[in-house]
Amino acid sequence: MNEIKEYTEKMFEDIKHVDENSNEYWFARELMPLLGYRKWERFTNAINNGKTSCVKSGYDINDHFPEVGKMVQIGSKTSRKLVDYKLSRYACYLIVQNGDSRKEAIALGQTYFAIQTRKQELSEKEYNELTEDEKRLFRRNQARKGNYNLNKTAVNSGVKDLARFHNAGYKGLYNGETADDIFKRKKLRYREDILDNMGSEELADNIFRIAQTDAKLKRDNVDNEYTANSIHYEVGREVRNSIKRLGGTMPERLPTPNKSLKELEKEKKMKTNNFIIKIFVNML
Repeated sequence: MNEIKEYTEKMFEDIKHVDENSNEYWFARELMPLLGYRKWERFTNAINNGKTSCVKSGYDINDHFPEVGKMVQIGSKTSRKLVDYKLSRYACYLIVQNGDSRKEAIALGQTYFAIQTRKQELSEKEYNELTEDEKRLFRRNQARKGNYNLNKTAVNSGVKDLARFHNAGYKGLYNGETADDIFKRKKLRYREDILDNMGSEELADNIFRIAQTDAKLKRDNVDNEYTANSIHYEVGREVRNSIKRLGGTMPERLPTPNKSLKELEKEKKMKTNNFIIKIFVNML
């Protein structure tokens, strides 16, 4: 096993996977060497300890530690099934919590998975208690992750022009409007991101479009740009039709928030900085 020369949170991000529903997961065999384990048998002990903690917390281990397997070649004509686990972020958190925190990788993992688990796994009750701006930020992060995953899938499906590919999805969802059309309708400033200027409901519409397109491209094993673009348009159109059937508001008719998420984040940062400065002044 190659020695890891520098431990950073990026190493956990690099092996992260995202499914068609924007759920993040890690494969146990990819996580194992990052946490300093050399033998699978030793790492399964940590996994089992995590499972025990999961059950004690009242959660179903099948939701967080589903066993998966793949066939590997061990000879010219022989293969065998290799056991692996598809770990949720919470499962990873439980595994590192049961590890030796004196190890640099374990300590880093404890911090990384603890913070991110709290940030991204909100219950329905917690989500409903958020303000509209907080809901926007939560949904925007989901859209960002979903688009990242969709871009990878699109490229693997033969897409060369990602801008045209994304416009196909917008056209389907927004009754023919491209990203540029949406930008102009919202009267945004130069280089402003349209997703940063959507309310939580409009973001949810786009998250559904993104996730369903990603899933269909994979399911249909698409291998050419024309088909990929057509699928993105059709999925966008289907999402639009679903909104109509349910009596919802069409995305182009939803209001544009007064402030972009970039502005809100900037204001929040300024308030934090002013608070810190005030503390230091009072200490003098």
